[in-house]
Amino acid sequence: MARTVLSSGLRIVTEEERSVRSAAFGIWVNVGSRDETVSTAGASHFLEHLLFKGTKKRSSLEISSAIEAVGGETNAFTSKEYTCFYARVIDKDLPLAIDVISDLITSSVVKAADVDAERKVVLEEIAMRDDDPSDLIHDLFLEKYYGDTPLGRPILGTVKSIKSMSRNTVFNYYRNRYKPEDLVVSVAGNVKHKNVVAMVEEALSKDNFLDQPKKDFKVRISPQIKVARKGEVTLLERKTEQAHIVYGVPGVARDDKRRFALGILSSALGGGMSSRLFQEIREKRGLAYSTYAYSQQFAGSGVLSFYVGCKPNKAKEAIKIIQSILYDVAENGLTSDEISRAKGAVSGSLVLSQEDTGSRMTRIGKSELVYGQVLSFDEILREISSVTPEQIKEIASESLPISPTLAVVGPFRSTSEFERLIS
Repeated sequence: MARTVLSSGLRIVTEEERSVRSAAFGIWVNVGSRDETVSTAGASHFLEHLLFKGTKKRSSLEISSAIEAVGGETNAFTSKEYTCFYARVIDKDLPLAIDVISDLITSSVVKAADVDAERKVVLEEIAMRDDDPSDLIHDLFLEKYYGDTPLGRPILGTVKSIKSMSRNTVFNYYRNRYKPEDLVVSVAGNVKHKNVVAMVEEALSKDNFLDQPKKDFKVRISPQIKVARKGEVTLLERKTEQAHIVYGVPGVARDDKRRFALGILSSALGGGMSSRLFQEIREKRGLAYSTYAYSQQFAGSGVLSFYVGCKPNKAKEAIKIIQSILYDVAENGLTSDEISRAKGAVSGSLVLSQEDTGSRMTRIGKSELVYGQVLSFDEILREISSVTPEQIKEIASESLPISPTLAVVGPFRSTSEFERLIS
């Protein structure tokens, strides 16, 4: 892995892999939905859409066709804390990918007509999310867990905020947030670092983008966020065939060294077919098709969540099983076999996930943006391997017995029965 910081503050990281014939290029922007106010909720995601609508030299069609004409792919995504624009192409077409994606970052015009047209698309995306309870439940959970705060509000924004957002609001958000010191360029594949740096400098120099007053980059930091919503239930009544449940307890913040222990704990509890959740809820009792655990880490906060989708009349039983599993692990820890399997699963999935250039680009770009450094594979694998049963037991006993935050979607009229379960 090679790294260069330009005089403008922009960071460039690359990972060379000579055995492939592809290259993945990404630009990571240190802005996401937690940077928004109530009135600008959804602006980061809305802007992600709008930057593909046209630049000073390319129309929307020309942006997409330029990459598709060489067999490549391009897309973008927005999270709570960052936005990423990327393209994956044959190695010889990397200059084209750099030029196209850089053009979006430096020269998008964000026309009023495009804002009005894309507004409808985003509203359709919100409607699509609302029609899928297995997707919606996760937004409902975070809204209850974090309340009316930037981390609690959905990445997509709300119907009200998207409908009322003006062209000037979005364009000013673009100009104020997309600065060199807030960008990371990551490239992986059959590339040479010095060539990438030269191409990126040339591409991003358009419209004097790199000539802005220099500021040092800063990794996002946040004081520890205190969540005072434990033991609460949020219910969305829907006439669904399944009840969708997310049961969540405190996790760890992104910079907490215990995140490796939490990753192993999460995997053992609900990371695969051999996990406790899967075995108890699906294999032994046949209560659900889908059940899993996942952790989310942000600056200053984190959460460990457990999902299950089951028949409404089995919802309370499923919650009781989750509780039983968590209290047992909090009290007794994981078995040595569970820890061994979980370590192997976490390590193996990490290595296997890096078999393509797109995943490698994502790993180094995200790491540089959120941590300010990129750990090597060997360093990460050593961190995972060095986690002890005592560390897992400690974090389990701290988090798992705490009164959870519970989100439920299904044909239920009252939260009272669920509140009694978790009180």
